[in-house]
Amino acid sequence: MAPNAVITGWGMYAPSRVMTNEELSTMVDTSDEWIVSRTGIRERRIAADDENTTSLSVHAARDALAVAGVDASAVDLVIVATCSPDYPLPATSVTVASALGATRAAGFDLQAACSGFLYALATANGFIRSGMYRNVLVIGVEILSRFLNWSDRSTCVLFGDGAGAVLVSASDQPGGLMGWDLFSDGTGCEGIIVRAGGSDRPASAETVAGGLHYIQMAGSEVYKYATRQMSDSAVAALRAAGLGVEVVDQFVFHQANLRIIKSVEKQFAIPEEKVFVNIEKYGNTSAASVPMALVEAIAAGRIKPGDKVLMVAFGAGYTAGAAVMEWTADPARAFLAPGEQTRLGMPRVAEPELAVAG
Repeated sequence: MAPNAVITGWGMYAPSRVMTNEELSTMVDTSDEWIVSRTGIRERRIAADDENTTSLSVHAARDALAVAGVDASAVDLVIVATCSPDYPLPATSVTVASALGATRAAGFDLQAACSGFLYALATANGFIRSGMYRNVLVIGVEILSRFLNWSDRSTCVLFGDGAGAVLVSASDQPGGLMGWDLFSDGTGCEGIIVRAGGSDRPASAETVAGGLHYIQMAGSEVYKYATRQMSDSAVAALRAAGLGVEVVDQFVFHQANLRIIKSVEKQFAIPEEKVFVNIEKYGNTSAASVPMALVEAIAAGRIKPGDKVLMVAFGAGYTAGAAVMEWTADPARAFLAPGEQTRLGMPRVAEPELAVAG
């Protein structure tokens, strides 16, 4: 019988630099009231000059491995979901694996924009259920602040930097990842786009002068599409898992816009306490959004063993993804993480038996 794929470790990292709405209002024509009323965002994190996508990933991944009690040498595969890699090549996954000491791990990057983490999670599930691998490290990470035009109010207020990671492991026990929906619609490719820097428009003095290396977005069209597609993907994943929306204990939506989250919440009549929201602190961190929200939901005591959790995201492409899982890990294992952010909201002292758990 095929093994189940379960999340055994989790971690996150957000850069220390906080950019508030008030600070943004000194850079572009906006205000705290304008941003909060339209997005729900109050602040976001900005990577330091000496940080890159690899370093953010490593912080989150070290926490995930520590929580799982698994040494980096036991990792079979590293998947980094990002649309802001360190280089066009090589893949960021290989520099992350090297920094962690995951010397026997395969690695590749996956680009599905804000849906990337759920695409990577589905990929990890396939490798594990096939029997090919037993431990797959999945990282969602972005440094989108380096792709923003800070004079464009329609985009610069939305995005932030961060990383989230989970270790997905093979298990003979029940639970774990249960149902999926992955979606794409290339007719929406113009909705959220960086027009230059690829093979279609290689970097040149002209593309730089034209600001074509910045994120451009058709906000109202994206909002309408995202609201509908996140609902559709959620229903499809629940159907694949054989579950109804009423049995879900915690919803972890992509933190792109609070109004989108509230719209989906209202459509399904979901109690507010079942929907985790942290967009006010981080903004839209793209592929890092769902894993960062998952980590904070665990730390806040919102997820416990036996709970059914639904994760949904929507991103450029257009892409969308949803995943349903039955949570199996002890949330108190977060005590084992070296990073304080993963332990957010948790007591500082670990239980003795957890400190030596394998």
